[in-house]
Amino acid sequence: MTRSLLLLIAALALALALIASLHLGLRLYGPGEVLAALADHGEGTDAVIIRSLRLPRTLIAVVAGAGFALSGLMIQIVTRNPLAEPGLIGINAGAGLAVALGISAFGSIGLPQIGLLAFTGALATTGLVFSVTATSGGLTRNDTTLLAGVTIAALLTSLTQVILLLDETALETLLFWLSGGFADRDLGLLGIGLPALILGYAACAALAQSLDALRLNDQTAEALGVSVSRVRVASLVTAAGLAAGAVAMSGPIIFLGLIAPHLARRLIGDAAPTLRLALFTCMIGGLIAVLADIVARLIVAPGEAPVGSVLALVGVPILIGLLRRKRALAR
Repeated sequence: MTRSLLLLIAALALALALIASLHLGLRLYGPGEVLAALADHGEGTDAVIIRSLRLPRTLIAVVAGAGFALSGLMIQIVTRNPLAEPGLIGINAGAGLAVALGISAFGSIGLPQIGLLAFTGALATTGLVFSVTATSGGLTRNDTTLLAGVTIAALLTSLTQVILLLDETALETLLFWLSGGFADRDLGLLGIGLPALILGYAACAALAQSLDALRLNDQTAEALGVSVSRVRVASLVTAAGLAAGAVAMSGPIIFLGLIAPHLARRLIGDAAPTLRLALFTCMIGGLIAVLADIVARLIVAPGEAPVGSVLALVGVPILIGLLRRKRALAR
């Protein structure tokens, strides 16, 4: 099967998932009801549910899924670590601390404000990770960046827990955001996540040829005229921006940045050019996020399961498989 055909199939599958997301839930709606709700501005209960609840969560799911997936792909490429994902450079922990501080300082705040705080905290944490790495002389070393990220993430998570102990009023709102998901999200959050995804993909496209060389090894990349350290830093900054935009919309969602790049590589081939692999990874990430959201609505109806839990059911076996494969290759 050609790569172009696979891209077409992925696009069709994503389109079908988006359509299904508008129809499926605690109540099943027919195509006529969905089209009527989207075409006019009726104030009936069904129209409000479709237009104000299902449409925003569907759009946020696909954008956040694509952002997490592309971020994970870029981190895995530049670190050459198949188990790397956005949380390893402290993005989730930084976003969580910023949200906790904001809620503690200002009390009850809306989702757009929470999203902006999360985005700011995620980027600030990334800057801190790079600063620590640079002072250690390790910007060209993958292990130093990841170690700094994990260490700072642990510190920020501890600070978040201290804030929650001191200010219990922030607990409920923060736990809602930290659980991760697409339900009850404001459509205005797309104003943060969508530009981050567009700019991130554009940056990935600009770096694509350099990343193609970097995927071979550092020596080959340098022989081809690639500044390895600059490409690595630029790629990690781009990945951080992508993940920050996604976290701002959905909260921290684990495993998505790990699963999607691996599925994309398995389907389209690891030898695919970076630009095409990035596009396919975005599609797979969006598809997984939308499907996980649909399953989360149905699996414990009339309640709703956390999307992160649904993804963990898929992600944990994949993670174990990757660890076993890595161990087998090392023998």
